[in-house]
Formats: sequence, C-alpha cells, structure tokens
Amino acid sequence: EGVPQDYKAAVKWFTFAAEQGDADAQHNLGAMYANGEGVIQDNVYAHMWFNIAGSNGSEGAAAAGATVANRLTKADLTRAQDLARNCVRKEYKGC
Repeated sequence: EGVPQDYKAAVKWFTFAAEQGDADAQHNLGAMYANGEGVIQDNVYAHMWFNIAGSNGSEGAAAAGATVANRLTKADLTRAQDLARNCVRKEYKGC
C-alpha cells in the first residue's frame, strides 16, 4: 500500500520467494503468468506454477490450475507437467 503498482518488481520478488519454496509466491507467479501481469501471458507456465504451488500446500492452487488447464491443449498440458517436474528437480531454481 502507498506505492505505485509495479508488476515487474512483483514478479522479481515472487520469483525470489518461489525459488525458496514459498507456495504462496509460487501461486502468485501462476496468477501473474495466467493474467500476463509483469510477464508475457503464458498458460503453460501458469499451470506449471499452480501445479508446484499446489504440491507445496497452497490453497486454491489446484482450482486455479484446473481453470488454466481448460485453456491448454493436451500437448501444452503435458509440457506444463514436464516443466513442473523439472523445476522441482532443480529445487525451483531457473524455472
């Protein structure tokens, strides 16, 4: 509150927290990718982050991921799931 909205800065800080395993930050990144806020809109990456957030206990991530999944082709959904698995293997770094 009291500062101008800066989506690019938000993505930076959410990414930093997401790489530390913060489920809420991972969920927020999913929302930012889904809405194209601070990043180019990308439903594959949105689903990836919602999937990761849900597996880390973020409430609402599964429902948000399901909504995004309805916008994906089967190939895109498979890609999102592969990206999520790879991201977890890399301990969320560079996702």
